[in-house]
Amino acid sequence: MPDDAPLIAEPPIRTVRAKHAASLIVLRFHNDEPHMLMGMRGAKHRFMPNRLVFPGGRVDRADLTAPFATPLSPATEKALRKNTNVALAHALAAAAARELLEETGLSLGTPPRLDALHYLARAVTPPGLPIRFNARFLVVEEQHVSGQLGGDGELEELRFYGMTEALALQLALPTRRVLERLKSWLALPQAKRNEQIQTPVLLRDRGWLME
Repeated sequence: MPDDAPLIAEPPIRTVRAKHAASLIVLRFHNDEPHMLMGMRGAKHRFMPNRLVFPGGRVDRADLTAPFATPLSPATEKALRKNTNVALAHALAAAAARELLEETGLSLGTPPRLDALHYLARAVTPPGLPIRFNARFLVVEEQHVSGQLGGDGELEELRFYGMTEALALQLALPTRRVLERLKSWLALPQAKRNEQIQTPVLLRDRGWLME
């Protein structure tokens, strides 16, 4: 290339802002092993196609004003309010309840009861990807949900997966890390679980930010 040839600047990489999202892990115990409700995203899904995931999705505007029968517990609200506000904290919980109903047919009630939700983790999609989420992961035990398992068909192979079975599968990195955190969280005495959530360990793994 001649010395006086014009330089063509590379276009800057546009960082897409991560959208707020929430997933809800419905938990049951069988033979003392935790089982989690999960399903496979279809091949045409734009985000993590053909991956086993928990029910969940992004926060919609309507979630900000969605009514609820009972509020979040103080510990869960405090965890969700990190880097946000009380309105968005409840919107995240409302989104988790709404997505659970849409994708699985299971309900936290109408309006939903939020007091049985526990905060578990957060995962932020790496910069540079065309679709990004700032996702919170919540946990609820099966006895707090009702309805017939079914949903809108977005999740295939929808059922409860045992912890051993799930961790043996090819999982997306954030799903595996959330399951590992769930396993360690469940091993703690009840009184220690909120303490761990209030002092999360930041993890940067292959571009993902997790805590």
